[in-house]
Amino acid sequence: RQPLVVFIHGGGFRAGSKENLSAGLLKLCRDSGISVAAINYRLSQHAPFPAPMLDSARAIQFMRYKAKEWNIDPTKVAATGGSAGAGISLWIGFHDNLADPKSDDPVARQSTRLRCMAVLGAQSSYDPRFIKKIVGGRAHEHPALMPFYGLKPDELDSPRAYKMYEEASAINYVTADDPPVFMFYNEPKGPLPPDAKPGDGIHHPNFGFVLKEKLDPLKIECIVRLIEDYKGKGVSQLEREMVEFFSRHFGNKKER
Repeated sequence: RQPLVVFIHGGGFRAGSKENLSAGLLKLCRDSGISVAAINYRLSQHAPFPAPMLDSARAIQFMRYKAKEWNIDPTKVAATGGSAGAGISLWIGFHDNLADPKSDDPVARQSTRLRCMAVLGAQSSYDPRFIKKIVGGRAHEHPALMPFYGLKPDELDSPRAYKMYEEASAINYVTADDPPVFMFYNEPKGPLPPDAKPGDGIHHPNFGFVLKEKLDPLKIECIVRLIEDYKGKGVSQLEREMVEFFSRHFGNKKER
């Protein structure tokens, strides 16, 4: 049976589709003996948080339920994606297992745990207070955040909102038994310019650095790559590194 990488698309939780899967990444995975699935989830205009996270976790459970039929190794499942899809991948990866072993639904009894995650432009937190602290500028005012939570302007500083901010942020779930992570960021390091617009910096590498600070003491592998690391190498080198990361953590014999 083959290991599986699940692609979760980005788009600010308001747009995007499973068709956004990179053809290059798909080919590299297939050439390395890794199966790939791409999924959709309800967007925030139809179902706000936690729907995108729970829909994606349910898709992973469904694929585990179909593992025998689809020739998938249910013990070797990873996630990938960019932006919102990256944030969902981290959320599932660090969250406690959402399986309900007592459920009458055989899909709900399946595990949501991941072997690893390799993500692009990931937000390790969706808490505007945390984003303001680690990124600065007006990144915390990104226009996707309010609809993601289904909040109105006068609700942003309410106890209900604070609870959701904390529940939506992957970094809050980190424990010593969590899977390794590979993260890539194409925004520059350092502070945002004084004229940064609302939402600028929502893919800032500080999201990766702050997560690495939390994972390193737990001895959880956390690789953070920046755009300058691939100067003159192109996206294909990044995707090769991602697939090598998957292969290593799958224990895949076809690793190159």
